[in-house]
Amino acid sequence: MSRKIILDLAVTLDGFIEGKNGEVDWCIMDPELEFNQFLNQVDTIMYGRKSYDQWGLYTPNDEDSDVDKEFWALIHSKEKYVFSRSQQGTDHKAVFINNHILEEVNKIKQRPGKDIWLYGGASLITTFIQLGLVDEFRLSVHPIVLGEGKPLFTDIKQRLNLQLAHTRAFSSGLVQLIYRWDGGANGRQ
Repeated sequence: MSRKIILDLAVTLDGFIEGKNGEVDWCIMDPELEFNQFLNQVDTIMYGRKSYDQWGLYTPNDEDSDVDKEFWALIHSKEKYVFSRSQQGTDHKAVFINNHILEEVNKIKQRPGKDIWLYGGASLITTFIQLGLVDEFRLSVHPIVLGEGKPLFTDIKQRLNLQLAHTRAFSSGLVQLIYRWDGGANGRQ
């Protein structure tokens, strides 16, 4: 049984993952969501280079809450892979993958371990969907309409038939939708 790749994202009701200037200030960190439970289900995070530069090395400030510090410590305890056309090799925090994405990701999936969090950004998500590499979509839909921003799905040319696995509604107004995709690489092999 290979590990699952899980796309876990916050999204607005109108389908954006960031505002037009990259802002994510609309994103509710709802404690009921028990995000740390999700983090304990994964031991690997996959980033695009821009997302990694922005969040992969993020360090909380001294004045941040202990909960925030714990959250980031948990994230930084994971194995990290960064998909980049330019940056190569391995730094002390991540392994960089430049090409042969399908082969490299399938090798990682075959190794023993927990599930894998596909963090994003948008172009990496598109690539993973085109390659059939996403097993599960976990979308936390926030009760806000931005009107413009960076859409969750871009350049998807195929229809994705998803199976609803679970829904949860929270008092903050957030709704989590979990879909499985049988059309992923596992369903096609």
